[in-house]
Parts: sequence; C-alpha cells; structure tokens
Amino acid sequence: MNTETGRRPQSGPPLLLPVLAFTALTAAYVVANRSTPHPDASGAEVLRYARDHGTAIKAGTFLLLGSAFPLTVAAGTLYRRLRALGVTAPGSAITLAGGILAAGMLALSAMFGWAGGRLPADASPALARALADLSFLSGGPAYAATFALLVAGLSVTGLFAGLLPRPVSWVGLAIALVGMAGTLTLVGSGFAVLVPVVRFGGLLWLIAAAALMPRTRHDVRSRAA
Repeated sequence: MNTETGRRPQSGPPLLLPVLAFTALTAAYVVANRSTPHPDASGAEVLRYARDHGTAIKAGTFLLLGSAFPLTVAAGTLYRRLRALGVTAPGSAITLAGGILAAGMLALSAMFGWAGGRLPADASPALARALADLSFLSGGPAYAATFALLVAGLSVTGLFAGLLPRPVSWVGLAIALVGMAGTLTLVGSGFAVLVPVVRFGGLLWLIAAAALMPRTRHDVRSRAA
C-alpha cells in the first residue's frame, strides 16, 4: 500500500478484454487472408493476386492494423499489473517493450500489405514481390521475435515471482525460444514454419496467462497457500 496516499496500487483494467480483442482481430485477419500467396511465390503471382483480390487485401490489412492497438493496450496493462504486484525486475519492462515492438511490427506489415494491394496495372512483379516480402518479414519473423520478448518477460517474471503456474511459465519460455528461432527464416525459408507456432500458440498462451494472472498480492499469497 502506498504510505503517502493510503491508496492501493492500481493494477489497471481487466487483462482479458484487450487480449480477447487482439485474438478476435487476429482470427478475422487470418480468415480474410487465407489465400494470400506464400513467401516463395513469384512476383507475377503476387501481382496477379493483388489485382484480383484488392478488397480482401484491404480488409485484411485493416484487421491487422486494428489488432496492433489492443496488443499495445494488453502490454501496457500487463506492465502496470506486474508493477502493482511489486515486480521491479526487468521482466516487467521487457514485457512492455516486447508488446509495443510486436504491435509496431503488425502495423508495418499492414502498411506494406496495403501498399502492395494498391499497385497499378503496369507495376513490376519485382515491386510486388518486394512489398510482399516486407509485409511478411515484419508480420512474420520480426513479429514472432518481438512477441517472444513479451512472452519471455512475462514467463520469467511469472516463474520467479510465483504469479503464474509453473507449467504455464515453462510453456511460455518454450514459445519464446521458438519465436526467437523464427528469425532464422531470414537465412533459411524452412524456418518459416515456426512463425505460425508463435502466432497461434502464443495467442492461446497469452489468453491463459491473462486469465491466470493475479490482480493483487493477496491473490498471490492465496495461490501459494
């Protein structure tokens, strides 16, 4: 308790609200972009898809950009919750930084994707491929690695401070390692399969962590007892 004001530390709004909003927007984005050409598609294929599916691209980039906002709110709420629970270790700041960076990667991916969906009929296939690559790299490996920071910061803090069940923390650390390994996509396309593991596995983990994260130190003591 704050001895100067007599007020309890504020833990912020319910965690599940922004996390579930992020989940819903991510799921809608995946549905809208289910037929997007793979990263190994040719520039001509990417350009053809952009011409034929402009509406789907616009809808998908709108949803992707929209998902960045509740993720930012979730990261800020997690940071405030950890601080209110007495966490002063770097894990709380790493959680916040990872969430903000991951949201930024989603926003970049959306902007590159939107630009790629507006290419004129006389655009070169090389330009279409370049924009698609930038959208994939920012929303794929870069997002996976930065989201891994959020998961790692929260998992380590949850493990050592007793804020999360140990199995949940260990699963989070495994997801974080996979996210970091996803950056190897830049040197070998075979590692791209790791990105969906982080996007969907990490999303499910975040929902579980948000539901299990205590609101007060009393909740932590009750769980320990």
